[in-house]
Amino acid sequence: MHLTCNAVIRVGLSQMKIFYDLVNQWQQEKKKDRQQMDDKGAFHIVLVEPEIPPNTGSIARLCGATNTVLHLIRPLGFSTDDKHLKRAGLDYWKFVDIRYWDSLDDFLEAQEEKRLFFLTTKTTRSYIDAPFRIGDYLIFGKETKGLPEDILTLYAERCFTLPMANPNIRSLNLAMTAGIVLYEALRQNSKIGSQ
Repeated sequence: MHLTCNAVIRVGLSQMKIFYDLVNQWQQEKKKDRQQMDDKGAFHIVLVEPEIPPNTGSIARLCGATNTVLHLIRPLGFSTDDKHLKRAGLDYWKFVDIRYWDSLDDFLEAQEEKRLFFLTTKTTRSYIDAPFRIGDYLIFGKETKGLPEDILTLYAERCFTLPMANPNIRSLNLAMTAGIVLYEALRQNSKIGSQ
């Protein structure tokens, strides 16, 4: 009788493990489905090799305030522990969906081309003319060099700029530019004031 009882316990434990494994697998699939659904229901800001911590911190705060996903493409010009980065983002970091990519190529291979919008000073097409849709990716280059020339050439029809009236000003601050473009995308999709 004692032997049978141990056998029953072993079978019961084995079945419980199978059950828990199935539940865990189901939860992981649901989490993945939810993330994919969230990706389609949000805008994305992509910073390619950002160099200045306060810019990234300010953009992270912007993303948190607008439920926008922030993608950071390595190498980063700073540590994510940087005090200036944290100060600019204040205590909002826990509310920001941040995703890291090892390279721009890795990021681009994982996306649909029609959802990509590249922001650069090296085009004349205004960001106002971009047909933004929820789920699109707004891609910004590093502060000192912008996006790589080969990317601008390859995606020339997907490049947009913020027009500036004064030719003596080379560009706007990265965080300011990201905010202007993101809020235009939100405006086009009637997402301002609806959250």
